[in-house]
Amino acid sequence: QVQLVESGGGSVQAGGSLSLSCAASGYSVSSGCMGWFRRAPGKERERVAAISSRGVYTYYTDSVKGRFTISQDNVQNTLYLRMSSLRPADPAMYYCAARSGVFCDIAPQEYRYWGQGTQVTVSS
Repeated sequence: QVQLVESGGGSVQAGGSLSLSCAASGYSVSSGCMGWFRRAPGKERERVAAISSRGVYTYYTDSVKGRFTISQDNVQNTLYLRMSSLRPADPAMYYCAARSGVFCDIAPQEYRYWGQGTQVTVSS
């Protein structure tokens, strides 16, 4: 059974930093695509970042480029999202997700496994 468990969310001031983790079990983070997505109240689920098998390629949505970094630790079997220079537009529930395959920068519905999410709040 695949389980993805996010942690690290919280409240931070605008301009601050936060690191999210996603611990995987029943699935190897290096075996396929892993992604971070977010959903703000009243908005569609948005793709934030993705990383390909063995971390060869990374993808970011334009609004987070240069501020967020996705990475994975194959020994800990954990996915990370380092967020810096957080903005008032960044607050949302952040989810990690996984899918088999080689195409990672794709729609959320193409991801098969999902965590429960971790909340990020940014105060101005």
